Amino acid sequence: MAVQEARQCGGDCVHGARDGHRRAVAEFLAKRDGLAAGEGLPAVLAHSVGASRQWVSDELTQSARAVAERGREAGRVWPERVWWGTLGTVWGGVVTLSLAASATAIGAGWTPARTAGLLAALAVAAPATAAAHAHRAHGGLLAPLLGEDNRLSTSRAVAAAWALFAVFATLVLALRLAAAADPAEREQVLKGLQLAHCSGLLAVLSATSVIAVVARLVVTSRIRGRRLQKLRADRPRGADLVTDDAGRGSFADAQYVASTLVAILFAAVRLARRPDQLPDLPWGLAALVLVSAATYLTGKCAEGARPVVHSVVRAREAGDLDAPIRTGDDIEIRGAGFVPPGAGTPDRLARVAVRIGAVHVHVPLIPVPGGFANPADGVLTVPVPVDVEPGRVEVRVVTAAGVETNAVLVEVAE
Repeated sequence: MAVQEARQCGGDCVHGARDGHRRAVAEFLAKRDGLAAGEGLPAVLAHSVGASRQWVSDELTQSARAVAERGREAGRVWPERVWWGTLGTVWGGVVTLSLAASATAIGAGWTPARTAGLLAALAVAAPATAAAHAHRAHGGLLAPLLGEDNRLSTSRAVAAAWALFAVFATLVLALRLAAAADPAEREQVLKGLQLAHCSGLLAVLSATSVIAVVARLVVTSRIRGRRLQKLRADRPRGADLVTDDAGRGSFADAQYVASTLVAILFAAVRLARRPDQLPDLPWGLAALVLVSAATYLTGKCAEGARPVVHSVVRAREAGDLDAPIRTGDDIEIRGAGFVPPGAGTPDRLARVAVRIGAVHVHVPLIPVPGGFANPADGVLTVPVPVDVEPGRVEVRVVTAAGVETNAVLVEVAE
């Protein structure tokens, strides 16, 4: 119903989709906590632990899929809202620059450098507006910053920030050169473009651009080698720049963004004080950014790991006798990486499966107040179906990202 409302809301579709998703999430959370407390369970299933657990899991799986569909609906209308925001940011920057130039001109007078700065800002904002309109279906100016997983890429954002600043600074000097009437002034501007004045800036720009390319290659190769699990996000978020795929704060990303912001602010101040040359970024500050970039890339290379099964044991309830694994018993699979970052949503938890011999068993969702007890990142509990033949069989886990673990042999008794 929420999806239909979002599609029929006319010009207010963005808010309709978002509100529909919020309502669906609230309904799901209430249902999950109610089932965790034993509410709503059919009386006919109360006598069977296995049947009641399977019924609860199926109910939550269906509800989770409905919530996920509404989330995807909200994600599809996200660009409609964001691309206007990107334009507002660009032209807000132009207005801010003009106000700052006007404020600093009080007493000191208007200078050609201030004119060049405003014209350079307009020269950057005009094509940016055209690009945002051309890519309005993909978030406007955020389109080049989106990774293949539909998240904002930290490396691309940092490289784009440095490239944009370098283009703006070069335009300022080009306009100063075009407006210079005095040969000495023209010579001064040309000297400002020499490598001695911009070597630090060029080093940082080159390094951050290379890091953006290398980071993509590293992630792609690790995904293909099944050493990294990636799941597509429903929509990008600004927090993607400083968090991992699970939404937790990432030190490597946060320090890279922080050092970049500080260095660009410093370079902007240098450009404002010396508008006749490219910003002379001190090598100490450039080295700080380079070390930060190396830390970020190292974090990318060390990110994630292939899921692994360490052992499989028979799950034992209190009072049960120790016995071999038989069909109908629950087994506990112990390992790591069963729930990769970004796979903690209920619909993705429901996609975790275990292959026991030739039989695929979907891991049941076991709700507890505030979350799920099963599946977990290091432990899965599944029943051994009657279709499993007695004897030695392989047990493997297939995660929500589609990555299959190593095999562990277990003996299924008759």
